[in-house]
Amino acid sequence: MTKRTPMVAGNWKMNGSRSLVESFTNVLNSHTFDNMDVVVCPPAGFLSMFVAQTYSLGAQDCSAQDNGAHTGDNSVQMLKELGAKYVIVGHSERRQDHDESNETVARKAHKALADGLVPIICVGESLKIREAGQVNEFVGEQLGAIFAILDAEQVGQCIIAYEPIWAIGTGKTASPEQAQDVHAFIRETLANYQSDLALNTRLLYGGSVKPDNAAQLFAQPDIDGGLIGGASLNTDDFIAICQAAI
Repeated sequence: MTKRTPMVAGNWKMNGSRSLVESFTNVLNSHTFDNMDVVVCPPAGFLSMFVAQTYSLGAQDCSAQDNGAHTGDNSVQMLKELGAKYVIVGHSERRQDHDESNETVARKAHKALADGLVPIICVGESLKIREAGQVNEFVGEQLGAIFAILDAEQVGQCIIAYEPIWAIGTGKTASPEQAQDVHAFIRETLANYQSDLALNTRLLYGGSVKPDNAAQLFAQPDIDGGLIGGASLNTDDFIAICQAAI
């Protein structure tokens, strides 16, 4: 079986400051992350302030449009110029707060790939969906929208992050077994689309990952790292989570 390179991506959400950027730049560049990818995803306005030597930068969202008359949006071309290598698309907060559909998320992923960024595509269910026993059906529909727009080669360039909405910013965390079950389903779904995708696509877990639970989560066979929220704003916590993924 192909060994997938671990990844830890920190999503700062709508947080940050010049001093926090400086602190993270100094701390992260003083560490060596062998055989893994570390990504920091700050608000777009802070991207150009980072000096990334041992890690990479990611944006939190992108437009599905080219540069032009789209006030308030950030194009993939702009994000690249600001230093981004990755971009999160379909985060649950974007889906909920901005009414982003599965198709919109897929179009953003397509645009990111076309213009040279690696999309980190988020999927995941609400507590209502989980309690109804419809997790696989719901996540399967989110993945199906991706498959409808991206071919197998394009999907193979993406990273997929499973983020149970009920475990984001709530202090609740899916158990390692719950997280593994959904990751295994995602990998099976990828295999049904194209067999090599199941072996090579990196799957991240996002949902209240902290230093004290990261190792157990990352030890699961189908979890290749994490998309970290609140803990990514603390350098000590973030480094500890990165070390748990190695």
